[in-house]
Amino acid sequence: MLLLLMVWAVTTAYADDPPQVKATPSRFIPAEGGAPDSLDLRQQQTNARIYDSIRVKSGRSRFAKMLYSSLIRPVRDTTSRGRIVDETRQLARYAGKRIHTISIERLRPFNADGNWLQRTANNLHNLTNLGIIQRELMFAEGEQFDPDLVVRNKQLLQSRRSIADVDVRVMIDTLDTTQVHVVIRTRDSWTIDVDAGLHSGHELSVGLSELNMWGRGHELRLETNFNYRNFRYGGNVVEYRVPNMFGSFYEFDFQAGRAFNRSRFGVELQHKFLKKTDYMVGVEYLRSKEKHRYYDRDTTELVNSRRFNLWGGYSHYFPSMHASLYATGRYHYQRFLMRPEDTSPTHHPLLHDRDLALASVGLYREDFHSATMIYGYGKREYLSSGFRTELTAGYQWGEFGNDLYLGLSHTMGGFAPFGYLMGRIDAGSYIDRQHDWHRTAIDAQIRWFSNLLRSRRTSIRQFVGLSYAQGWGRLTGADEWLRYTEDVDIPVLDENILGNTRMVLNVETVLFTPYEPLGFKMAFFTFFDAGLLGYHDNVFKNDPYFALGFGVRVRNERLVFRTLQLRLGIAFGRHGWADSNWIYVSSEPDLQQYRYMPQYPDVLIYR
Repeated sequence: MLLLLMVWAVTTAYADDPPQVKATPSRFIPAEGGAPDSLDLRQQQTNARIYDSIRVKSGRSRFAKMLYSSLIRPVRDTTSRGRIVDETRQLARYAGKRIHTISIERLRPFNADGNWLQRTANNLHNLTNLGIIQRELMFAEGEQFDPDLVVRNKQLLQSRRSIADVDVRVMIDTLDTTQVHVVIRTRDSWTIDVDAGLHSGHELSVGLSELNMWGRGHELRLETNFNYRNFRYGGNVVEYRVPNMFGSFYEFDFQAGRAFNRSRFGVELQHKFLKKTDYMVGVEYLRSKEKHRYYDRDTTELVNSRRFNLWGGYSHYFPSMHASLYATGRYHYQRFLMRPEDTSPTHHPLLHDRDLALASVGLYREDFHSATMIYGYGKREYLSSGFRTELTAGYQWGEFGNDLYLGLSHTMGGFAPFGYLMGRIDAGSYIDRQHDWHRTAIDAQIRWFSNLLRSRRTSIRQFVGLSYAQGWGRLTGADEWLRYTEDVDIPVLDENILGNTRMVLNVETVLFTPYEPLGFKMAFFTFFDAGLLGYHDNVFKNDPYFALGFGVRVRNERLVFRTLQLRLGIAFGRHGWADSNWIYVSSEPDLQQYRYMPQYPDVLIYR
């Protein structure tokens, strides 16, 4: 019955053409780039009429009314979303004006007029404290309005897992046009999360997380482990994170516990680059005992290690270059208490004891733009346009010898009329005392996604990724060979393939639907992956593998739950069908964002 009501309402709504409405200007800055144009308003009116018709007709039946309130709610119009918005340019008209007042409005995760489940969740939720939001601000009353800083602050706020969305509106004071009033509206995420994982040996881990403890943004995760065959207890793990200690923008991370024969104890404190002129500093200690996969033997063994890292850096912005010059340094200490017995000077170099000192200098530029339906499902996402060029040099005092290290990296990308294009190339090598270059590697990637293609209330985006990697003078053992990894992968393929030259093409088409059952948004996708991997230096002479299939992803962006994914696919190679993960259900983490901000210097290893 409800389906018939929906069909009838859609037919009725499109029978008459809604009137043209002109957008009226406002001194407020909408979060997504100004007032909508008349075509957007026209589509919004049409959608509103559809839902009004369904709502009215569903009220004639108690059952239909229950389904409407639980499953159907007006969704934001997808035809006006997906545009790339330069928010810094939007706010440029207020640059230099004095900030007279800053007002903060905090919203609970779900709308107050939502269904009973959403209302209950709102009542149980700890709303983020006002003081915590104030501590996250990088600007204050009495200061000059800086559009770039405000946009960076929006991106930082929205990167907090306890915050689902951020909106900043600016109004000129009517009595003094040299002053502005800033209104910040935040909407919390539902921050309680439950997750589980199956591991080898019938091991099961179950985790419970609260990512907004006491409304202060602190993140706590508790995990317990047991054998699901005989219910043998395997230990607990606790993780605690403070993303902004006392408003200093220092992040604190702590983790400790054991899971059967694996254990981990770690603590980290760091301050990242946040502004164009800024500093970074950090310290980390980690002691762990965990399983390491040796792909050449297709086995796993326990590795027990201690690691200490200390790093720092400074960047300075030069307006004439519209870029920041930076320098960073890092000291890395690594010792192993347990490792494979066959470790030698030429075997398992990743597991050698070592001290490493690295320094990097570089130039970078990063400008934020916002859009939707890239890796999210309607939530505002921030991507960067710009570049980073970096030269790294260092010295390694190793267990079996000392080496110099040299590395070069260049990344650039931005928005074009045909979409977003980003490219990166990294090269690095060790140099021994005989001036021989070894463990050399080069890694290059190109990623592109199209503009959002719209058809009524359904949107489509195309993604393409191409990567190439090659190594020379590599040793043997742990991670010295190229393989298909989580970052560069043919996900359906379930075969252990190694080599020193690799090329992978990933093509994915994503269809974002307007449907929101119980607030969960759905996206369907199809994919085609092709890879060449082997020991021949000419990558095209290595064995090819292919995979294709389709799937669905489900996500509620008011929750901190990961994206649920169901994928169906097949894989094949030159000699016929290959071992495949035909059906795969997973919880995907937040997908990547493109950033050009420098991190602490590191060496290039195979990815």
